[in-house]
Amino acid sequence: MVSATAQLSRVPIEDRGITIADFLLPIRLGERMGSRLRHVALIAVGALLIFATAQISIPLPGTPIPITGQTFGVLLVGGALGFRRGLLSVALYVLIGLIGLPFFAEGKGGIAVLLGARGGYLVGFLVAGSIVGRLAELGWDRRISGALGAMAIGNLAIYLVGVPWLMAVRNLDLATGIAQGMTPFLLGDAIKLLLAGAAFPAAWWIVGRRAGEG
Repeated sequence: MVSATAQLSRVPIEDRGITIADFLLPIRLGERMGSRLRHVALIAVGALLIFATAQISIPLPGTPIPITGQTFGVLLVGGALGFRRGLLSVALYVLIGLIGLPFFAEGKGGIAVLLGARGGYLVGFLVAGSIVGRLAELGWDRRISGALGAMAIGNLAIYLVGVPWLMAVRNLDLATGIAQGMTPFLLGDAIKLLLAGAAFPAAWWIVGRRAGEG
């Protein structure tokens, strides 16, 4: 039987596990840093990128969930870093916020955020970063159709955790949960997915040109 990994893969077996982040650092600098330090640096940079996107926050009437750039940041970081580094980067971002630093949207932080209406979205970020990262390792991000598919799956994973969590915390029915926790964000999500979905194939194209010129 053909394994699930083989069925999902979009690249030859020797290219699996390679993501765009492996080409972000200059070769000489990467060699000086060493493999472990390079991975740690990429994980830290990814967490800071998510923090930066969290600063984009627009409160909405009728819902405790604001429009933020966090989803975009999580999808970018997962796709760029791959499964393990993406998961660790998102986890680092969440952990820093949970210990009380104002890392989350609207300058919030602390365990109360996890226990509140937004907590499910934070957990969903971990799931999404992992999924998108794994699909990127399988080459989904190298063509726009695959990149869009990976981003859409990751985005759906956030809602699959975030909306039920919101419903449980605020005692909402399904229709109200969707109306407060998903519907207001779909247009923005579509724009984020298009931007992220186009960014990865473009980045791989640039990497390919550099390799060809070398």
